[in-house]
Amino acid sequence: MKSPLEPLLRLFNLSLLCGSSMLVPAKQRTEWGREWRAELWHVRRTCTPMHSISWCAEREVTAFCLGAFKDALCLRRQGGQMRMRAVPQGSAAQCILLLAITMAACYIAALLLPGVRAERGLVAGRVNPGLVLIQEAGYNDTSTPTISPAQYRAWKGHKQQYFDGYAFYRVTRQPVDRDSTIPDSRAMPEWGVANASANLFWLLGLPLRFAEPDGLADDSTPKVILSEAMWTKEFGRDPHVTGTMLRVGTRLARIAGVAPNGLWKLPGKVDAWLLEPDPAIVSGGAGYVVAHLTEAGEAEMWTQCVHITAYKPDESEDDLLGISIEDYRPGPWVIYLFASLLAMLALPAITSVSLGEYSPSPQQTSWSRRLYRWSFLCVKIAMLLPIVYFASMDLGYAFITSYSNSSIYIQLVSTFLLCLFGLRWVLQDQRKRCPVCLRLVEHPARVGQASRTFLAWNGTELMCMDGHTLLHVPGMPTSWFDAQRWLYLDTSWEFLFAGSGAGLNGGVIP
Repeated sequence: MKSPLEPLLRLFNLSLLCGSSMLVPAKQRTEWGREWRAELWHVRRTCTPMHSISWCAEREVTAFCLGAFKDALCLRRQGGQMRMRAVPQGSAAQCILLLAITMAACYIAALLLPGVRAERGLVAGRVNPGLVLIQEAGYNDTSTPTISPAQYRAWKGHKQQYFDGYAFYRVTRQPVDRDSTIPDSRAMPEWGVANASANLFWLLGLPLRFAEPDGLADDSTPKVILSEAMWTKEFGRDPHVTGTMLRVGTRLARIAGVAPNGLWKLPGKVDAWLLEPDPAIVSGGAGYVVAHLTEAGEAEMWTQCVHITAYKPDESEDDLLGISIEDYRPGPWVIYLFASLLAMLALPAITSVSLGEYSPSPQQTSWSRRLYRWSFLCVKIAMLLPIVYFASMDLGYAFITSYSNSSIYIQLVSTFLLCLFGLRWVLQDQRKRCPVCLRLVEHPARVGQASRTFLAWNGTELMCMDGHTLLHVPGMPTSWFDAQRWLYLDTSWEFLFAGSGAGLNGGVIP
């Protein structure tokens, strides 16, 4: 008499085989499913008793079913290897594919990183032309505030020949909290707050995101302009942030918009801008002054920096320096071009720029193959350059959303190193590729003895596995053999490469 558990055990075993068959490639799934079910019938008939259940036998049957998973994984690995063979190992197509994947990864990272998006944006190019940052001429560090409120008040109160607009801002650390109802005595986080003239953003010409309409603005309450970084950190990029009340120090202020990241090319690390009338900000420490040039001032601005002589409140002369905000620092593209040019000039110092010698032979590659070889080299260089650009941007601006000198140096150094060693890899890769099929030569073999360098050839010999060429690399450069040489193989070598799928006629004119 059969046990009532037997149908359940059979169903369990069949479910295991069904699960394992799902791992098999689709073209082989039906065939392997029938094979496993037939073997399951044979195993169960051999191991289990006729009219009772043996748990030891059931364990053996279950072990057989679990073994089908190993077979399925092996078949899947073999199927993956067959698919990868569509792009031969060491071929030109594989090299281009890897470069394309690398370029796509660097570009996607540049799109996702907020600092890179801000730096590559066009916001910085939309500032009003003719803007300069004024500071004391004796200070080399532009990040140090040098203009006193008294100087700013004196300039603004007198008609100027070269300037028709001024704006002042001073950066301090002030406690700020989103809960405007808390008592003043409660501890609040500190932000970098810039007490700025009310006309600063109008003078810069930078559009504000989510700005209040002029008719709805309340002029009695100070306005706060958030930086994009603080808007993201504290408000989660809420598009309805305008109108929210903040407590800045001991005063209440209303958020009036979000400033674009391009503004932070001005010195000072600012989280929020508190816009106030001039009388409310002129009593305090030194700050920065942004001025707009008249037509006469622009005519005098021959360079990016110009020396200015002004008068202090006590009528004494004061030497100042006006720095153009439009080119306050070199942009990422200028840094990239400069560092790439330096890398190309330094390339001969670390590697040979020669691609080797091609020995005379009655069998030479066709002109189309020579064009293919040089085109492959140009494509590698053309793909390397954007990789270097996006990778250096990712390294320099990944975690920086405001103005920082360190980002310039990081991009400069990373561009130089990536371009230098990238071009070195391009040349070394090209020197190891068969001039006929552009496959990497393989199976290096040592030939000769170092002690007989001047009497016989000594070096390394590599072979194209499609049977086109041999590459001879000298172990020690000499006057008669100082660069690698390619030797074309004739048809007498063809029998050695009969199974390679290529042969000697692939790209060689007999």
